[in-house]
Amino acid sequence: MLSSFLLYNFFMDKKISDKVINRLTLYHCILDDYINSDIEFISSKQIANLLNVDDSQVRKDISLLNNSGKCRVGYIVKEMKKSIEETLGFAKTKNAFIIGAGNLGMALAKYDNFSNYGLNIVALFDNDKKKIGGNVNHKVILDIEKLPNLCRKSNIDIAILTVPKEFAQSTADYIVKSQIKYIWNFTPVVLNVPKDVQVWNENLMGNFLQFTYSI
Repeated sequence: MLSSFLLYNFFMDKKISDKVINRLTLYHCILDDYINSDIEFISSKQIANLLNVDDSQVRKDISLLNNSGKCRVGYIVKEMKKSIEETLGFAKTKNAFIIGAGNLGMALAKYDNFSNYGLNIVALFDNDKKKIGGNVNHKVILDIEKLPNLCRKSNIDIAILTVPKEFAQSTADYIVKSQIKYIWNFTPVVLNVPKDVQVWNENLMGNFLQFTYSI
């Protein structure tokens, strides 16, 4: 899921493929574990073995980073982690609204690790009067009618769409009218949006079927 968010960094100037971004985020997770274990160096072979991928692919991915290894020693863990963060744009914070305060929207709002990757969830929106005014993980749930005005005031980059599928397109239309140009779509609907609006579809069921296909 985090790798999906990071693809937004490349919508305007995409220099690294989706698959490489996915792998780099996995490398980053491994490097975090190594740092927590006070391990200073890591080799491409160690990364490859942990992820069951080819060693040459790992070296090719790392060559895209501003990072250099040491022969027979490996890569300095902290330096490689920093290189990945700089390459994938973690330092550039992007503000987001969650549209739809149902179970999924609530779960995403409670996920604190987003901030480590440059995603700042500002608030949630819903049309359920019973939910409006509530609070989840220090983020207020607001009336969807306030979206256009607050988008301008809060400098929002991304709308995270988590509404029921029957409301997906109409809500996307409202998001577009609110001048948000990037939609992270968690609904099982292919959205119809203007050409200047970018949509990333988070295909949860597709990912599940890929995982279970060979079982």
